[in-house]
Amino acid sequence: MSESYVLTLSCANRPGIVSAVSTHLFEGGYNILDSNQYDDVESGRFFMRVTFNAVGEAPPVEAMRTAFAAVAERYAMAFALRARSERQRVLLLVSKFDHCLSDLLYRWRIGELKMDLVGIVSNHGRENFAHHDFGDVPFHHLKISRETKLEQESQLWQMVRDLKIDLVVLARYMQVLSDALTAKLAGRCINIHHSFLPGFKGAKPYHQAHARGVKLIGATAHYVTGDLDEGPIIEQDAERISHNDTPDDLVRKGRDIERRVLARAIAWHLDGRVLPNGSKTVVFRD
Repeated sequence: MSESYVLTLSCANRPGIVSAVSTHLFEGGYNILDSNQYDDVESGRFFMRVTFNAVGEAPPVEAMRTAFAAVAERYAMAFALRARSERQRVLLLVSKFDHCLSDLLYRWRIGELKMDLVGIVSNHGRENFAHHDFGDVPFHHLKISRETKLEQESQLWQMVRDLKIDLVVLARYMQVLSDALTAKLAGRCINIHHSFLPGFKGAKPYHQAHARGVKLIGATAHYVTGDLDEGPIIEQDAERISHNDTPDDLVRKGRDIERRVLARAIAWHLDGRVLPNGSKTVVFRD
């Protein structure tokens, strides 16, 4: 099959947007494979995701972006256009809890997560991950303390720049990023954390939940912002809990939820299915 491309856009809603986009693609010699759109009546914003391929030989992607810029300017659109085969460069950050890391490594190796994994960073040494086979993926130990936090984040940001990282994933990285770093990573840093009703913060949240007789546990994947664990939500999931479940049962079930929620959020982000909408997101799922 010929190369396919994905176009995502958002703008103030007004008549003619879909027509303008489809006409541009038709006149450029492209065939629309899939199209999703959403009109947010509360904000007055319009969101669209289109996948397409070329009927004949396709020009370079940069030329395609330049050609679409005229349509984007007419409607004041924010847009992105790329080849779907183009792999994003991903950096994983992890602390001692490695269940999400293990899951992402597996999904990446079998091709489920179509990305280039270019590094793993931890505030703990490689000996904590002796049972993991990282293969050719470089491992970086960036120690951190209250006194060295700014220096460690400076190293981390330099790594992001040097490695040309497209997406940073906090795969149970138990350090709070500074406002300065989260601002630099806006829209390209995903975190996973537990979700409870009511919420439990601090150490051993699953034990706190058990002590309160929680009947529902879950997890949330979201973009990282300066507001701790309050960034735009990408995906969530939950599971019922009964009086028979022990704290260890909650921890085990929680690990499973965190793994699948984070994996889905990353996959949708990589495929251009997540569009920012203020403090929320629009997610065009499969």
